Amino acid sequence: MSITQTALHPSTSTLRPTTPEEVREIVAAAISAEEPLAIEGHGSKRGLGRPVQAARTLSLAAMSGVTLYEPEELVLSARAGTPIAEIEQLLDDNNQRLEFEPLDYGPLHGREPGLGTLGGVIACNLAGPRRLKQGAARDHILGVAAVSGRGEIFKSGGRVVKNVTGYDLSKGLTGSFGTLAVMTDITVKVLPKSETETTLVLRGLDDAAAAGAMAASMGSSAEVSGAAHLPMFVAARVAGGTLGKEAATLIRLEGFGPSVEARAAHLGAALSRVAPLERLEADASRAVWRDVRDVRPFADGTAKPVWRLSVTPTRGHEIVMSLRMQTAIDAFYDWQGGLVWMRMEGEPDASLVRETIRRFGGGHATLVRASEPVRAATEIFQPQPGPLAGLTRRLKEQFDPQGVLNPGRMG
Repeated sequence: MSITQTALHPSTSTLRPTTPEEVREIVAAAISAEEPLAIEGHGSKRGLGRPVQAARTLSLAAMSGVTLYEPEELVLSARAGTPIAEIEQLLDDNNQRLEFEPLDYGPLHGREPGLGTLGGVIACNLAGPRRLKQGAARDHILGVAAVSGRGEIFKSGGRVVKNVTGYDLSKGLTGSFGTLAVMTDITVKVLPKSETETTLVLRGLDDAAAAGAMAASMGSSAEVSGAAHLPMFVAARVAGGTLGKEAATLIRLEGFGPSVEARAAHLGAALSRVAPLERLEADASRAVWRDVRDVRPFADGTAKPVWRLSVTPTRGHEIVMSLRMQTAIDAFYDWQGGLVWMRMEGEPDASLVRETIRRFGGGHATLVRASEPVRAATEIFQPQPGPLAGLTRRLKEQFDPQGVLNPGRMG
């Protein structure tokens, strides 16, 4: 039975192509039969966005493996279904890393860690604590090969960074959640990893004082690569509880050993006047930031609503305080306070969350975890203003006019 026949076979719910041509055949068959497809790798981010309205799944899990890696050129290409964990291990063996520090959504959604794929990370534009210094996933992508919702194979970008005019399709696909095209091959830039890292930990600060300390640290000459605040009791839920229950404000410094030590000493001397100061070195530091990255404080095995708020860093704690006056929530902060992870004990109440953000200077709110019925009935992503919504609609019409790719996921 051919791939096309398999795609239409009534007993086949998951299709696993192994080549871009097979992906094209499946998409073309779906267009012909008017049968939408859910697009995924290993399903670790299935709980993001609205439930996809499709009877069949196109899984890229079999399209795995690094196809090009040139450490001296700082470039890596891999199939879209390649596990991020596999890529990170290869890079680590060569003293390199993905600088955008992609988070792993699996644990937050009750899945085991390490299932995320390169395609999923790029499709959702995922980045961790280092994003405030090094940018998002889209800032590190060099090129893609993909199959559009028209059933056409196309390529964008290449293996080097070039200054060009025109629309960069590879960056346009980043953050589209698989609704425009099925990426099959992806090329990203990589960078040398830091020789070591140190995290300065200020203890006992309230959210407002922590926001001030993080802002001062980011504005210093210490070249901070991470600034997060874990309020009381939240701190106990990372790194196996090694931080204890007291609030912890985290300032990360990375680089060569002597440089890190000098910067830590200088910044630590200033911060020690604000609150009691501790230090985490190397592996202990990495363990804490890995759990902050992966939202481990809220990976509790429940479906309680979790929001991702992107706001003005100096207003994040004010938004949280305002919401706490109206509903039961728990929260912690990354990106100097500009990224707020918030868990609600009751219904997600999108209108309350978004109106509160608007009153404190604006931003974006995305519901990243909830039960399937709640996700189906809630506006998951921040509503787009008219002109941007029009551009989004035109892109969808150009890339996937029949709506066969991840229908309904983004609303």
